Formats: sequence, structure tokens, C-alpha cells
Amino acid sequence: MSDPAAEPPRSAAEGDVVEVHEDRHLGGRDLTRWESPLGRRLVALVHRISLALGSHQTLLLVLAVGAAVAATTTWLASETYEAVAAADGVAVLDQPLLDLALGLRSPWLDAAATAYTDVGGVVGMPVLATTTMVALAVRRRSWTPVILITAAAAGSLLMTVAGKDLVGRARPPLADAVPPFEHSPSFPSGHSLNALVVAGVVAYLLVLRQRTRRARVLTVTAAALFALTIGLSRVFLGHHWFTDVLAAWILGVGWLAVVVTAHRLYLTTRRRAVTAAEDPETG
Repeated sequence: MSDPAAEPPRSAAEGDVVEVHEDRHLGGRDLTRWESPLGRRLVALVHRISLALGSHQTLLLVLAVGAAVAATTTWLASETYEAVAAADGVAVLDQPLLDLALGLRSPWLDAAATAYTDVGGVVGMPVLATTTMVALAVRRRSWTPVILITAAAAGSLLMTVAGKDLVGRARPPLADAVPPFEHSPSFPSGHSLNALVVAGVVAYLLVLRQRTRRARVLTVTAAALFALTIGLSRVFLGHHWFTDVLAAWILGVGWLAVVVTAHRLYLTTRRRAVTAAEDPETG
């Protein structure tokens, strides 16, 4: 096997060819094929923009538009959440689950959960995301992982801030929480939202280059378990109500879908550009 570090630098065109070839398939599915009429119209629009702005610039534009949609979705979710909580809907789970956590606590388990939840915090998650982002960018010799992971994390942070400002929900009582205490609004859980989005986009980038079903299943399972356990640790420690975590998971899945769709559009426009360069008559 050749050493990637010993290979000569690729030209921009060669890099485009490799990226399109390596990333366009997820298992047996071609991500650059759009079956629905709406999808094909969206591709046509993005392709025209890409011809004017360039592929990476268009990817950033699509992600920016997606972030605006995600922020709007967060506002709608906050309105729905307030209505549900006021009617004692999903929120009836909050106190019973906190009581369950109180019964499970012990000094060693509290310490372990605190150390683990810090991985998804304001220090742990940026370090994890940046390290993974740089490793993928260097290995693939592409700016795409940098753009996707940075945009995913930034959008997640925007949704967290927007949700906290809009709802302003109080956290569980400090008497029921494990120190160190947190005092920002409780809805949504930023740890849970950021963990799901960052782990999700990293898993997505990894499975694009994994050729066996077993490897893809293990990667997705690991990412899902990480997001799940970070969220549950927030409830266990009494730092969030369960519905704060549940809302974060729902918002995170929605934003992750936007990021993946933006990348699919990018791959589709790059494939058209590569095809046109290789065969001007068919491009």
C-alpha cells in the first residue's frame, strides 16, 4: 500500500475527480442521483449558482441558507414546546426520569458521568471536532470536511443559543443536580444537540469511504450511542430535563439532514463539472 504522504500533490482538477469518485456512493446508493422532481429542480438551481460562484462557495451558501431555516425551525419548535409543556404533554416524563436518576446516583457514578458529559461540553466538543476535522482534511486533501464540520457545529450552536433565548426554561433545581452547576436556560440541551450533530456529520464523512457494511454499521452505531449517552448523562446529572434533551435530538437530526443534503448537492454539481471537463460534448 502506498504512503499518502509520499504521493505527489494533486492538482485541483485531480482532487475534484478523486472526491467525486470516493464520496458519491453510500453503500449501493449514488448520492448524486435525485429521483424526485423537486430534487432535480433543486440540483438545477444549485448547479447554476455553482457555475457563477464556484463549488465550495455554493456549498457555503447552501449551508448558510440551511442554517437560517434551522434557526426558524428552532423558533417553531420553541413555540410548540411551550404549548406541549403547558398542557403537561411530553413534560410529564421530566420529573419521573429525574427521580429515577436521583435513585441511581453514587459518588463514583456521578464523577464518571461528569467526566463523560464534559466530552460534549464547550471544551471537549470543539477539541474533538477540530482534531477530527483536521485529520480528515489532511488525509483527503480536501477542504470539504472543514466546511461541513465547521458549518454543522456553527449551526448547532446557533440553534442552541436561539432556543435558550426564545424559551428561557429553568433547569432542574440545584438541589437535584450534581455540581458543577450550570445556570444558563435549559431548553434545548446544547451538549445533546452538539454531540448528535458533530458525531453525525463525522460518521457521515467516514461511512462515505468505508467499503464494508459492517464498518458502516459500527460507525453509525458508535455515533448514535455517543449522542444518546451524552444526552442521558445530562438528565442523570440533573443539568437538563428530559424534554430538553429530546428536543435537542429532534433539532439535531433535522440540522444534520440539511448538512447532508447540502453535501449531496455539492457532490452533484462537482460530478457535472468533472464530467463536462472530461467530455465537453456530454457535459
